[in-house]
Amino acid sequence: MSIADLPERARELRRQGLSVRQIAEQLGGRSTSTIQDWVAGVPPPEWTRRPNAKDAEREQARRLRLDGLTYGEIAAALKVSKSSVSLWTRDLPHPTSPGQKLDARMAGAKQYFDLRRHRVHAERQAEKQAWADAIGELSERELLIAGAVAYWAEGSKAKPWRPSEQVVFINSDPGMITLFLAYLDLLGFEKDRLRFRVQIHESADVPAAMAYWAGCVGVTAEDLQRPTLKRHVPKTRRKNIGAGYHGCLTVNVLRSAELYRRIEGTWWAVRRAARSPSVPDPTSL
Repeated sequence: MSIADLPERARELRRQGLSVRQIAEQLGGRSTSTIQDWVAGVPPPEWTRRPNAKDAEREQARRLRLDGLTYGEIAAALKVSKSSVSLWTRDLPHPTSPGQKLDARMAGAKQYFDLRRHRVHAERQAEKQAWADAIGELSERELLIAGAVAYWAEGSKAKPWRPSEQVVFINSDPGMITLFLAYLDLLGFEKDRLRFRVQIHESADVPAAMAYWAGCVGVTAEDLQRPTLKRHVPKTRRKNIGAGYHGCLTVNVLRSAELYRRIEGTWWAVRRAARSPSVPDPTSL
């Protein structure tokens, strides 16, 4: 047999079930390292396999690595060296750190609650819209009642120590301002009898707030009176901040004593309709 044929003969003997040492003897005492090179890739026979005491630990280490444990955590759990753990598991993906796991959980929770918040918001808005549709358009009489009640809830009222009957309405909700202006328009009040003033914290964007309210009531910012600035108190943790904060708008109606009495009279009618036996009639006071 030529030397060129020896590698193929060695692989054939390996497939027949011989060990490396037996093949070396068959081929004239060749070195076992040479035989190892020749039979590389040919599975060794089962009888030559020796049980490895570390096989169970290796499989357990790989499972723990896939569960996200570090080399140190696996070594401590299995009572083996970190170098052994590295050798057994270095082909597996690197686990995320505890901080990354926490960030991932927080991101998942945020996504869940964001989706839930949007869904709940949409459901609530749909329910409110359904009630608005059920009410339908208001008649002039209903608008007169709504405007008067809105004023009595939010407007300036005469007191025994200050009997001034001056109509002054203030609110931060543009919808309430629009309602009150619609009420005045229904009564025939012209805008030249109205004065508008912004009340806002001095730390806010005052020009932007004035432009916002001017747009709401259909005038220019120059038509507004000088704003009333509230002193900024740094220790106070206010929630009404940022781009969405526009302060309040005050609507002052000139020569409005008669209007004031009309509003209060309307309120008396509403109160009388809802009065319980324990509440006295305001007209008898």
